[in-house]
Amino acid sequence: MKVHLKTLGCRLNEAELETWAQAFQKSGHQITKQAEAAHLIVINSCAVTQDAARKSRQLIRRIHRDNPQAKLVVSGCYATLNEDEAASLLGVDLIVSNKDKDQLVDKTLTELNMDSMPVLSTEPGEISLFTRGRQRAFVKVQDGCRYRCTFCIVTVARGEENSRPVQAVIDKINALHQQGITEVILTGVHLGGYGSDLGNNLSDLIKAILAETDIPRLRLGSLEPWELPDDFFELFRNPRLMPHLHLPLQSGSDTVLRRMARRCKTEEFSAIVNQLRAQIPHFNITTDIIVGFPGETEQEWQDSYNFIKQTGFGHIHIFTYSSREGTKAAGLPDQVNNEVKKQRSRQLHELAEEMKLKFFADNVGNEFPVLWEGYSEALTDDKQRVFGYTPNYLRVGCVIGNDVPVENRTINCMVTAVEEGYVVGELVM
Repeated sequence: MKVHLKTLGCRLNEAELETWAQAFQKSGHQITKQAEAAHLIVINSCAVTQDAARKSRQLIRRIHRDNPQAKLVVSGCYATLNEDEAASLLGVDLIVSNKDKDQLVDKTLTELNMDSMPVLSTEPGEISLFTRGRQRAFVKVQDGCRYRCTFCIVTVARGEENSRPVQAVIDKINALHQQGITEVILTGVHLGGYGSDLGNNLSDLIKAILAETDIPRLRLGSLEPWELPDDFFELFRNPRLMPHLHLPLQSGSDTVLRRMARRCKTEEFSAIVNQLRAQIPHFNITTDIIVGFPGETEQEWQDSYNFIKQTGFGHIHIFTYSSREGTKAAGLPDQVNNEVKKQRSRQLHELAEEMKLKFFADNVGNEFPVLWEGYSEALTDDKQRVFGYTPNYLRVGCVIGNDVPVENRTINCMVTAVEEGYVVGELVM
């Protein structure tokens, strides 16, 4: 049976797709990138905003329209929060809520009567990873969140915190490494809360991975800037733990952060950033910012803008606030009008681009080990431009000969210039 997997939303959703891909393959089925060729299609939906929920509905309808013969399974946050609505959409054969995600493959094969005798080898080396030729894989280590930020619906959809045992994570990473994966990204809804239900913490997990696997590169996914263990910062002295963190700030105004029910004040955020940058040169901090949160005054916006500018980020994901039914923020007074939100969003996008280019420029003249991707651009009959990522997550473009093999290799590169969207590098062979 050919299975097509599709996701909307966060990296955690991607990690779950990879896990399902492995399980389908071990059951004897084949993963296909062509939805129109699939016998079964699984959609991991999103509901972080009203727009994400709308896109989830549109995707379900489009997938069914393009391949009406395929069985269609829908999981994820949209399907969990709006189960009856999702189930009523034309073509949907099965809904699997977030709490049952670990049994999605078994449920699908059993309830849709699609189980079959294995026809593919299940040896790790013989399974083509769902990571579609990429050199990195996402590994889900934690789900759920004990906090209730007032704008967030995901914690409602994902439920209580649940951590994957350390040994299970290590076994997964070792299996991925055997299959040629060079870099692993740990993901979770509240990654910093890892181990709260197991009696350990994120630092313990990272130490175990570094000690008991040979994976060359380990990254952390989005990490809330609180509850970081005391020894967390020291871990980055190990060159296998990549010097890049995505720390969602959400606002640079402490009064807005209080209305959001965030657990990190701007002063505490600055302390984290300063400690990381003092320890590791060119440590890359990226973040999320919500523009136009209910009640955001002009003064609060200016305070936020100034703090963001003062901190400096390598990249910002900018979200214009949209009311989400089921969240506390939806009922807050003084909703900001759309024109003001658009104006502030434009202003922040301009600042974010300036900061990104400055971070690019600050790295010019430095040499980094770069993990090169499979993607390349043909330039001439004998030249190509290849792309890869530095440890601090700079995208590097480098012109090399067509006969130079670099894919999935880590080769040093000198950063020489800045282009739109990436830095230019020269291989150091």
